[in-house]
Order: sequence, then structure tokens, then C-alpha cells
Amino acid sequence: MKTNLKAGARAVRGLLLTGAWTLTGTLATSLAAPALAQQTSAAAAADVPRVEVTGSAIRRVESETTLPVQVLTREEIDKAGVTTAAELMGRISSNVNGLTDGASINVGGDQRGFNSANLRGIGTSSTLVLLNGRRMANFASPGDDSGVDLNNIPAAALERVEVLLDGASALYGTDAIGGVINFITRKDYQGLEIGGYVGKTDEGGAGKRTLSISAGAGALDSDGYNVFAVADFQRTNALNALQRSFIPNLRVEERLGHLLSGYTSPANIRLTTAQRDRLQEIGFTINGQPISGRVINLSVPDCNPPANVYLPAGTGGVDGCTYNYMRDTQLYPTSEKASLLSRGVVKLGGGHQAYAEVALTRAKTWYTGSSTRVTGYLDYSRVPQLAGTGLDALDDDFPGELTVRMRVSEAGQRTSELTSQGLRLVAGLTGTVAGWDYDAAINHSVNTVKDKDTNGYVLYNELLEGIADGRINPFGPSSAEGRALLDSIQVNDVVRRARGTLDSVDFKFSRALMPMEGGDLAVAVGGEARREKNTFTPSALLLSDNINDDFAPEGGRATSDRRDVAGLYGEVLVPFAKQWEAQLSARYDHYEQVGGAASPKIGLGYRPRAGVLLRASAGRGFRAPTMSELHRPTVYSSTATLPDPVYCATVDNDYADCADNWNTRRYSNENLKPERSRQFSLGAVAALGSHVNASLDYWNIKRTDLISEIGDDIILGNLAKYGDLVYRDEDGLIDYIELRKENRGAQLARGLDLAVTVRGIHTAYGNFGGRLNGTYVLSSKIQNAPGDDFVSNLNRFVTDSVVQRWRHTLSLDWEQGALSANLQNTWSSGYEDQNTAINIDNGSVVAANRVKSYSLWDLSGAYAFDAKLKLRVGVQNLFNRAPPYSNQAYYFLSGYDPSYTDPRGRRFYASASYSFR
Repeated sequence: MKTNLKAGARAVRGLLLTGAWTLTGTLATSLAAPALAQQTSAAAAADVPRVEVTGSAIRRVESETTLPVQVLTREEIDKAGVTTAAELMGRISSNVNGLTDGASINVGGDQRGFNSANLRGIGTSSTLVLLNGRRMANFASPGDDSGVDLNNIPAAALERVEVLLDGASALYGTDAIGGVINFITRKDYQGLEIGGYVGKTDEGGAGKRTLSISAGAGALDSDGYNVFAVADFQRTNALNALQRSFIPNLRVEERLGHLLSGYTSPANIRLTTAQRDRLQEIGFTINGQPISGRVINLSVPDCNPPANVYLPAGTGGVDGCTYNYMRDTQLYPTSEKASLLSRGVVKLGGGHQAYAEVALTRAKTWYTGSSTRVTGYLDYSRVPQLAGTGLDALDDDFPGELTVRMRVSEAGQRTSELTSQGLRLVAGLTGTVAGWDYDAAINHSVNTVKDKDTNGYVLYNELLEGIADGRINPFGPSSAEGRALLDSIQVNDVVRRARGTLDSVDFKFSRALMPMEGGDLAVAVGGEARREKNTFTPSALLLSDNINDDFAPEGGRATSDRRDVAGLYGEVLVPFAKQWEAQLSARYDHYEQVGGAASPKIGLGYRPRAGVLLRASAGRGFRAPTMSELHRPTVYSSTATLPDPVYCATVDNDYADCADNWNTRRYSNENLKPERSRQFSLGAVAALGSHVNASLDYWNIKRTDLISEIGDDIILGNLAKYGDLVYRDEDGLIDYIELRKENRGAQLARGLDLAVTVRGIHTAYGNFGGRLNGTYVLSSKIQNAPGDDFVSNLNRFVTDSVVQRWRHTLSLDWEQGALSANLQNTWSSGYEDQNTAINIDNGSVVAANRVKSYSLWDLSGAYAFDAKLKLRVGVQNLFNRAPPYSNQAYYFLSGYDPSYTDPRGRRFYASASYSFR
């Protein structure tokens, strides 16, 4: 595979260097040889229906346009065996570092439950997600990312997905710097269809069941109306770390001891310097050896496995224990998803129609991590092994008091219940007036999020009291009274509520104005006015700052923000010659409190002969800062376990002392300016004979005034430059690290999108076809501040993510009669690992690692018993490929990168649908 990719890369570079008209573009199913060979004369197109393609407001004969659009049909979605919009996005090669359920596994991050798309790796906030060409309310919880929660997309209702791979849309909004994803639902459905899906994994856990019901009545042409509804219900079971054999094979304890925790059960004791010196003086031993450090554990070397282990190189040190949370957490959450989409259309006469859409969605997800941890205090006389050692006679601030780093396993694992609900109501009119096609609608869209602590979170003050008075035992099972106390202080509270609302009115008009040599000159104008509103309401219990491990930030408060946004756009399609077509468009957006900007765009298409299209586009865009980036309250969080080089230099790099989860404070910024962008693309589409279509697009994006914060690993790795962002106490220890949103530097990204489609190969053994959709990134880098050098994250994990050089989806089809089969491969290239945990001698505390490439094969077969009954069975991850080892320190899960890998392993599924028509 590696050899083939290198050869392919050389071939791509060769074509570009020779200036060939190389194939460009998309895996669009509309790219058929007859469509490309089609003549553009009015007579030839008169009987062909005109449609609207994502990226243009002008209805035209369906074919390739000057802007690259990738289309995934419902048939392709079924073949992939995916049941959610988030799973579907994993099959889009240009989607990089989107948010997933796996990446949401944590015990302190914001925006858990958010599933998002991220085209080009430019950012979730710069990828515009639409439903039937219109916006939806963004995920309501405030955080670093802003975008539509893919859980609010009713996957069972999808007819197709169109991905506009050209950024800064002059039609939909120039905040679409990375591109536009338009989910398009079924229309004019009649009859009743019931579908079901059952899946299970080879090693257990993460089983899935779905049920969908589709019903519709009325033929629009003959009856004058159509109404239909699709309901979908899904449940996925949790996957625990102990259920996967690949977890021990990652050798996290051996490789990543510095990422593990020094909070254990039985608890580690953190001695003062005076206490340590006193115990050394009287010859106190641990495991038969004199103590050497300030962290001790009286259970060494047993340490209560499997999660608590004796790991001298870990954060517990030589005399303590280390907690391996990768043996005591979930890799994949339990979730329940339900959605209902209904659409109705009625003819009004005179070429006019009225339509309405209703979408209701709910996704409930239970995220379960490790048990809660706490720093507790108790008198040393309560520890029999230490009684009589004279610690109460020392010159300490609190003589005789022991500090314990405790994992409260008796309280259970920390579990949060995230509920994301969506409501979307659209009502509109469409038709033709005086030769103008028009479409106007009102849109009311709501997303609400409830974040509920359901288990494992306990009241902090009461917990400390129980430890101090002996009811809760840090070193073994608590008494019945202690367990009753833990039960009584369990938190079961919706600690955060968020609501985001979008209300908008939009319109567009388009028509052909006059014939030109290459076709009709056509024009479109449109506009949108919308109001965005976000509210965030923390509970009184959260604001009391008394939930252990879910503390309220200083100055925490409820917030309510709103703003008005307006945009106007125009588009002109100019077929100025028989083989030439220009698409000219411009948009002006104005954001309340931020300002406005005009964003022009030009596209050019040239057909030198039948079956060949050369195309180019260039444009500008701007993204206003989100209300969360402008007004979000300060968020208190923490880093991964990282060493502090300053502290480490004073303790001979003893990571039991100088590595920690350092506190962070994340700040919004009311003075942020909009990001600006410029992008251009160049490519071609070709029909290579009667069976093969191919395309390749070069794209180039630059963002300036980039809204970002400097990563904590970059700050600690370059204290000479960023040391002013690290705040220390009077002893020189890190108090907190400041992470503040600023307009910093720039971002550059450029690459190639390759697509090849093969269809209609008829043989005695059946009909064959296939599709390849790949993205080859040539450059991806970020400048942290004006004048700084650019930092590349291409094939290199930096701070929170990596952009792989090559990603592809390959699909091979076979069909004979009622029987069909499909083989798919998704592939991501290997890359240089994060390698950022710091050693002042060699720059790393972990062996430098290169993450291996990741390749998954899926196989499915289907049989159509008749026009009503269809059955499909399949195997996903056919070869049971485990996520490759990674030393990344950003995500809560360690040992692999959960943002693009799948820990579920080999999975078997069966789906069936029956249509009553």
C-alpha cells in the first residue's frame, strides 16, 4: 500500500509540473459520461429538468459546474452500513478532525456530546452544515467550536449529501471557509417502509439497534399535494476498556507513565519535605526499602490492580502507586438517538407551491470516565503504620496533617448524561413569477443541551469532612457509615443548560435573461436576515463550587447573548462562448457588534471537447467571531499530565514531583476581529471512455487574523517566548496557564481532491463498478502570532490534532440480478506523533513515535427478494484493525487518537427494509 501511494504521489506531482489539464474534482454521482458530453444548446436541454446544485442559486441542467461538489447518494450510504450523519462524515476524505463521541470521552471538557464536521481541518466553526439548503441552530453549549450538531441531522430521512469543496460560499455565507455540507432529505415519498438494523462487535460491547419508519401519501403532480414523515430510533451500547484486547497491547504503562495519574486507590500520601526527612531519619521503609521521594503508598507493590499499578517511572514514583485510567474507563459511550422529519408540499395553482418542514431530534449520550479524585487531609495518627512517628512535632504549617491523593472508587465512575435536542420548523413558498423562479421561507431552529452529573460526582466539602473524620477510608474499604455518606452526597443534577435559537427569513430569485453563444445568461439574487440567540444557565449547585471535579470557575454566571445578522448576494451565470462559462457572485454580510464585509467570488469553466471540463475559482471570505468566542465566561480546566520544565529542573526531572495536570483558564475576548480568508481552486473533470469518470481539484486557502489560542503544550515547550502566559504562586509552582482567544497570525492549507468513478462494466460474472475519493494535502500550517514562524501540523500532531497527508475512501461494487456486494476501504496515512512531553535534556520524556497508517476494510452483501423486501448483511473492520499507538496527550483517552480511529473492532450487522407500496 505504501509503495502504491508513493507512486501515486509522484504521478500527481508529475502531472502538475507538466501543466497537464489533470483530472480534478469530486466523487459526484452526477458525473456521468453522457452528462459531460451533453450539448449546451437550448434545444438539447429543453426536455431535461433543471435542478439546483449546491454552490449555485441558478437552476440548470444537472452536470458538473465550475465549483467542485461531491455527492453521496442514499444507495452509497446504505452500502457503507452507517446509520448516523457523524458516521457518514468519517467516509468523507476532506473531513479532518471533526468532533466525535469517542473524542468526547472525558471528565472535564466542554461541549461533550457535540458531533461535528471539519472540512480541510480548517475548523468546525469554518464548516457550514445545511439541511435542505438552509442553516440550523448551532450546538448550544459554549466552547471552542461552533457548528451544527450532526446528531440533529435525521440520517434515515436523507436522500443524498452534497459537499461543496470550494470554500467561502457567496450563496450560503462566507463563514464557510472550509466548505459546505448540504444534507438533503427525501421529497415526494409515497407508501410505507419499515427498516431495521442490528449490529454486534466481535469482542463484545458497542452493539447497535435501529428502527426506521417512513410513510408518505399524495402524488404532487396528480393529487396536488404530498406529505411524508420519517421516524428513526437508535441505541448503541457502551464499550469498556477492559473489553478490548488492544488496550493492553498499547503498553500505556510502559510508554506513557507520565500521562497517568498519581491519584490512586489506596491513596498516595504526599509528604511535606519535613515529613519525608523525618521518616528517612527513623528508617521508615516502603516495600522493604527506605523511602526516597515525597509520594508514598502503604500498599506498594500490590497497589490494588488492575487500574492501580506499581510503576516506578509513573507519576506515583518509586514509593507510590500510579493509576492507569485506561483500564478503568469507557472507550465508546452508550447513546440513544431519535429523530422525526416531516415534509408537506401543496400546489397552489399558477405554478406556485407551499411547503413546510418539521424536524425533531434528540440524542442522549452517557459519558463514563474514571472515578473521581480528590486531595484530602487527615491526621497522621489515623494511619496505623505512621502512628508514633512523631510527625506532629515537626515544624510544618499543619503539624501531623497528611495530604492524600485519593481515587474515590467507592463512589463509582464519573458519568455525565448529555442530551442534545433539535427543533426545526421551515415554511415557505416556491414557484415562478414573470419568468423568475423564486423560493422564500421562514426558519425557526433550536438546539438545547442538558449536561447532567448522574453518578460518581460527589459534594466536595462533605467528602473532605468524611475523609478527615475517618468515615471514608482512603486506604481501603470504608465502613458502612462511610459508604452511606458517599451515597448521600452523590450529585444527580443538571449542572448546565444551554439553548441556541436561530430565526431567519430568506429569499432568492433567479431567471434566464438572454441567450448567449454558450447558453442562457442567468442571474440570481437573494438575501437572508437572521437572529441568533444563545443562553447558558449553570445550576445553583454548580455555582456553589461544591461538586468535586466539576468546580465552578471564578465569577461563573448565567449568560444570554443575541445578535442580528443580514446578508445579500447576487450571482450571474455567463456562458459567453460555446465552450466557456463564467460564474460571478458576491455577498455582503453584516454582523451586529462585529461589522460587515463584502466577499466576491468568480468561477470559470471551459469544455475543450465533449466529456472534458476545466474549471477554476477564486474568492474571499470572512468569519465573524462566534458569540461564545466573544462572551463565554472563563472556563477552568486542566492540561494533560505534562512536566513543567522550570519545576523539573529543581528536582532532577523527577516526574512524580514535576509532572501534573496543570490548571488552565480559558478566556473569551470581546475585542476579537473577524477572520479573513482568500481561497482559489484549479482543476478538471473528464470522462475517460464510456466507463470511467475522473477528477482532480487543487485547492488553496489562507486565513488571516486567525481566532485561536496557543496550545498548552506549545506554551510549556517554549517558556522563553510564552512564559508570560504561565502564572506561578509564591513557591514558583504553576498556579494556572492562561489560554486566551486572540486574533493570532494566519493559517495556510492547500491540497488536491482526487476522484475516480468506474461504472457499467458488464461481464458474464456480473456488473462491476467502483469509486475512489481521496484528499492529498500538500501543506497545512498555522502561525501563532504575526511574525512568528509557521508551525506545520501536516502529518504531525500539534496541540490537539493532526492533518494526515492522504486520506481516501475506496468502494468496489458487484451486482448480478438480485444479488450485490460492496467492498470499501477507508485509509489515513501515518504521521509524526505529538512527542511533546518535555525533558530538559533531550526535549522528550517519551520515545519519539511515528503513528502507523490506519486502514479499515468493510464488506457487505445485499439481496433484493423483490421490489418490496431487501436484506443486507455486512462486516465492518473486516480484519479487526486496532487503532494505532499514539502518545498524544490532548484527549482524555491515551495510547491512541480517538478523533479518527474506531475502538469497536470487527463488527457484524444485518439490515432489512420492507416497503408497502
